[in-house]
Amino acid sequence: MKKIFQQITLLVAIATLVGACYPDEELDVAVNDDQLALETELDRYIEDNFTQRYGMAIRYRYEERFVSPGERAIPPRLEVVRPMLDFIESFWIDPYLEVNNGREFFEDHVPAEIVLLGGFIFNDDGTVTLGTADAGAQITFTNVNAIDPEDVEWRALQLQTVYHEFAHTVHQRYKLPAAFETISPSGYTSAGSWFNLTDEEALQRGFVSPYATSSPNEDFAETVAFFLFNTEFFEDFTSDEEECETAECEARNAGRERIRQKLAAISEHYEKVTEVSLEDLREAVQAKL
Repeated sequence: MKKIFQQITLLVAIATLVGACYPDEELDVAVNDDQLALETELDRYIEDNFTQRYGMAIRYRYEERFVSPGERAIPPRLEVVRPMLDFIESFWIDPYLEVNNGREFFEDHVPAEIVLLGGFIFNDDGTVTLGTADAGAQITFTNVNAIDPEDVEWRALQLQTVYHEFAHTVHQRYKLPAAFETISPSGYTSAGSWFNLTDEEALQRGFVSPYATSSPNEDFAETVAFFLFNTEFFEDFTSDEEECETAECEARNAGRERIRQKLAAISEHYEKVTEVSLEDLREAVQAKL
């Protein structure tokens, strides 16, 4: 299972946060007639617009199988499910439908199951899982209860999750670009240590994020995701700083050169195996942002 993590360094703060979230979320709530009617209407909407159209099951009722042992999560509130589905359709599905061969690619690679969770997934090791995918068969969105498409941080979290996880379907089915692993061969971290890096250190190594250093597969998915949703991708990751006078600046520019090489390899490979232009897809996404 592929995961995107955010390290939480203050374990006491996490304990407080987790403890504060759960008492307010009632998992076994009596349902009145109005709620039942709305739920039925929602289920019909999901059936017509996601299950029948794309073959996707939308799971918003909480099940224990959605998290692993040692993890804790909560379900989404009923009233946020439809707005979240609208967000997913607008920012994930529609961009593929708007580019050449995008519909064919999306319908052929779409995961069978979308899971919505109300909050983050809290782990025993002090990290928080922001989103998961299971071999291209399932994508899990977290923090759905805090939905706010106008909130840049919330929106970036959701878009990074879905673009990252959907990018995994490309290398899982078609492998990585040739020699992709050799572009930053010494930059990858040992298992479980990526979260010790800062964004600056990752950039100097030639990666768009610390998590990208965890493996070539994650490097591929993170680069695709950041390229699609980050409005300042070129300024942050591919445009060199001019008149460098420090070793740190030169290291950042060396890292940017590696990222340019990765992006070129990914874009060529992506279009070759999917017949979808990653550049056109970025334009479609950015137009919505």
